[in-house]
Amino acid sequence: MIKNILIALDGSEHARAALHYALWIAQRFQAALWGLHVIDIIAIEGPFFQDISGALGFEPYFDMSGKVREALHERGYLLLEEFSAGCRERGIPCETGLYTGIVANEICERARTADLVVIGHRGVNERFSTGLLGGTAESVTRKSPRPVFVSPLQFQEVRQPLLAYDGSPRASAAMHGAAEVCATLNLPLTVVAVATREGESEGKVLDEARRYLSSYDVQPTCLSLVGHPYQRIIDCIKDRQHDLLFIGAYGHSRIIEMVLGSTTEYVLRNAPCPVFLAR
Repeated sequence: MIKNILIALDGSEHARAALHYALWIAQRFQAALWGLHVIDIIAIEGPFFQDISGALGFEPYFDMSGKVREALHERGYLLLEEFSAGCRERGIPCETGLYTGIVANEICERARTADLVVIGHRGVNERFSTGLLGGTAESVTRKSPRPVFVSPLQFQEVRQPLLAYDGSPRASAAMHGAAEVCATLNLPLTVVAVATREGESEGKVLDEARRYLSSYDVQPTCLSLVGHPYQRIIDCIKDRQHDLLFIGAYGHSRIIEMVLGSTTEYVLRNAPCPVFLAR
């Protein structure tokens, strides 16, 4: 059951959309929110190195590091106060935390005492990121000890969730999350199993899903598709207009993924809807 939600705040448009989702989930699960803002240590160390070069005579010395640190702390407190005010207006219990460090590492460390982590698809430094998924978001989805809800740029109330299920332990964890959410919010659930070729065991996999979900009083619509899982899942989301995807986390090491590719990574980069990533 989702009772403690960690939301990462950085002031970006993506983070604001993530906050809308976090508030929406918290209200419906009667959960508490923990607003977290992390001051990126790199943002402080950059000016610090300028200070050192100035001290060595390469340019005039200014106490840039102290000024930047002070400005970043002030901005962080303002973000957290805005977050707290929004929670109070909605009657949602909340706490806040302001930390300094490597952003993804700090989020994952605090995630140990949360039931769900909510983050934006990209962050305030998105212009420096590569690919379609922000660097911090990708690190959190790989390292977080708890399920991660990755939000797109625009908030949309969830009405038609989709579960991608292949019978693996990580997909089973995603199915548990889908069952909890759909049973609590009285939502319909579609389950899709993708086989790489005709005649594989997708029918058995879907029977497993039906049996498990029936204990939650969830009667899913089951789909069996053939093709590359990563592409067929995205096609299913777009064709059927699903607004939330439940999927298992990365199933291979980074080295194997470099050779074979990763369904999880592809889906995270290309899904037009939020992704609930379970491990």
